[in-house]
Amino acid sequence: MAYVRKDVSTLTRGERRRFVNALLEVKRRGEYDEFVRTHLAFYTPDGATGLRTAHMSPSFLPWHRRFVLELERALRRVDSSVTVPYWDWTRDRTTTSVPWKKDLLGGNGRRSDRQVMTGPFAYSAGLWAIKEGVTDGEFLTRDLGRSAAPIQLPTRKDLKWALDDPVYDVWPWDSTATDGFRNKLEGWGRGSGSASWHNHNRVHRWVGGVMLGGASVNDPVFWLHHAFLDLQWLRWQRAHRAHRYLPAEPPGDADDQHGRVVARHQKLPPWDVTPDQLEDVSRIYRYA
Repeated sequence: MAYVRKDVSTLTRGERRRFVNALLEVKRRGEYDEFVRTHLAFYTPDGATGLRTAHMSPSFLPWHRRFVLELERALRRVDSSVTVPYWDWTRDRTTTSVPWKKDLLGGNGRRSDRQVMTGPFAYSAGLWAIKEGVTDGEFLTRDLGRSAAPIQLPTRKDLKWALDDPVYDVWPWDSTATDGFRNKLEGWGRGSGSASWHNHNRVHRWVGGVMLGGASVNDPVFWLHHAFLDLQWLRWQRAHRAHRYLPAEPPGDADDQHGRVVARHQKLPPWDVTPDQLEDVSRIYRYA
């Protein structure tokens, strides 16, 4: 029977506690840092050579669907009642919204060094030292809203802009694609600065701190954010039933994207699974 992923704002105190405790236990066992290493290893930008799977490619959504599912399985090995909640950032939009409560993810970073000082994931609590990252920092950092140059979280209108596009993705299947649901949701835009960050990317920028790079998994909000994105893929699928993951076939030998993107029936590293096999998860979980 499929289990349920809930809006984080609807979790009871007991559900919050069990979710946090399961995360801390996965971290204590050393499993959590492996998730950070995996994301770092597959965070391949357009400019790099070789296959892109996690970002700037059509497989952004199935890759993260499987990634969140792997974390959820680790949590459920600790406590079978736990599922990954989602954060609806079109509704819970302030620095004091539910995700940032002391009994859940803790709050903003302090002004001097952006170190998170409250909640169970604060370095001072002794249970969440960062061991894998792009810097030598050992503590969780956040800059909610980006204090130096404030930005706002994406709106419902921003999300609708992505959901209304009936085509999953378009050539050249990367961060420069101007049409297609995938990149409108992932959020790589033209130009520079805040105007070029949409939906997924803008949320990472809004949270700031360790959420800004390939080691963004070090902030547990990463999972709540990507569960919400996964929900948007489900909503897109329901709204556009005649459309599926693209490309259906691998780009040809003469195509610049040959060998650089995963087609519908190709294996999605590092797992032995295809995007096609990840399009329907209704037997595994559903969203409340």
